[in-house]
Amino acid sequence: MKKNLTNIAVCSLMIAGGGLAITSCKGDGNAQQQQNAPALATMTVSESDADLNTNYPATLHGKNDVEIRPQISGFLTKVHVQEGQKVSAGQLLFTIDQVQLQAAVDAAKAAVSVAQASVNTAQTNANNNKILLDKNIISASAYQTSVDQLNAAKAQLGQAQANLTSAQKNLSYTLVKAPVAGVVGTIDNKEGALVSPSTLLTILSDNGQMEAYFSMTEKEILTLTDQGRRSIKQAIDSMPAVELKLANGEVYSQPGRIISISGVLDPTTGSATVKAAFPNPDGMLRSGNTGQVMIPNVHNNTIQIPQSATFEIQDMKFCYVVGDSSKLHTTPITVSEQNDGKMYIVTSGLKPGDVIVTEGVGITAKDGMIITPKTNGAAPAAPEAAQK
Repeated sequence: MKKNLTNIAVCSLMIAGGGLAITSCKGDGNAQQQQNAPALATMTVSESDADLNTNYPATLHGKNDVEIRPQISGFLTKVHVQEGQKVSAGQLLFTIDQVQLQAAVDAAKAAVSVAQASVNTAQTNANNNKILLDKNIISASAYQTSVDQLNAAKAQLGQAQANLTSAQKNLSYTLVKAPVAGVVGTIDNKEGALVSPSTLLTILSDNGQMEAYFSMTEKEILTLTDQGRRSIKQAIDSMPAVELKLANGEVYSQPGRIISISGVLDPTTGSATVKAAFPNPDGMLRSGNTGQVMIPNVHNNTIQIPQSATFEIQDMKFCYVVGDSSKLHTTPITVSEQNDGKMYIVTSGLKPGDVIVTEGVGITAKDGMIITPKTNGAAPAAPEAAQK
C-alpha cells in the first residue's frame, strides 16, 4: 500500500512538472513569436478635410482652329511661313501660280475696254438720232433702234465688267492669307505641289486661349447638378478653378475654368463632352497636346488612408487593422469613387483611432500575423518579454 502511494505521488509530481514544462514552453513560444515579428509601418486613422482632384484625360485645341484650304486649283509657287510661326490676320501664307489667272484678268480688262468703246459709239449715235428726230428728219422707229443699240452695248459692258470682277477675284485666290491671327500648324505641301480646294494646306490655331475637351459620365453629371435640381449653367458657375496636368506630369502654371458641358449624352459612351478654357499667353500650349484636367473637390471630416494600405478581393477592398497583441485582422472597407490616385476616402469599415498597416500589404502582412508596429519608418523598442 505504501509503495502504491509513492508511485501515485511520483506520477503527480511528473504531471505537475510536465505542466510546468508545457507552460514554460508556451511562454517561450510567445516570446519567440513576438521577437520574430516583422516590423511594419502603421498609421493611426483620424478624420481630416480632404482636398482631392478628380483627373480627366483631355485633348487641347485652340480657341479657333481654322483649316486653310485653297479656293482654286494650281501649283504652289511660294510658301511664305514656317510651321509653328505666329501670324497676324491678313498675313500672306501661300502663293499659287498666277500666270493663267493674270492672263484672264488682262483679257477681261480688254473686253471691258471694247465694250466701253461700243457704249460710247452707241451713245453718240443715239444722241445724234435724237437731234434728227426732233427736226423730223428721221422716224421715231429709227431713233428707237439707236436707243436699243445703246442699251445692248451697255449690257455687254456690264457683262464684261462682271467677267473682270470674277477674274480679279480668282486671281486674288492665288494669295492665301490668314483669316485670323494664330500659329501655323503642319505644312505637308511644299513649293511645286499641285493643290486644289480639297487640299489641306495647314491649320491655323488661335491659341491665345486653349480649350481642353474631356468627358464626364452621366452619373457625374447628375452629381454635379445635384440630381437635376439645378441647371448645368448653375453647376458650372459654382465650380472651382481647374488645373491642367501636362503630358510630362507637370501642372500648367495658369489655372482654367469650365466653360461648357454638352446638354446631350453620347448614346455610345453614355458621357457628355466638357470644355475647359486655359489662358495661353506665352503660346506654350499647342493644339493637339494632351493632358489631364484636374477638378478639385473638398470633403470635410473624412478618413483618408493610402491606397497602398489596401488590397482587393472580388471587387471588395480590405485593409489590416492592428488589434490586441499587435495581431493583424483583415477588415473590409468601402471607399469613395473619387480619389487622387494616392489616397482613398473611407466611407465605412474604419473609425478614428484604428491603427492600420501601411507597409507590406499583399506581400508580408497576413491575417492573424503578429507584427512589431513602427511609425514614421522607425521600429519601437522590443517588448520586455521579447528582450528576455
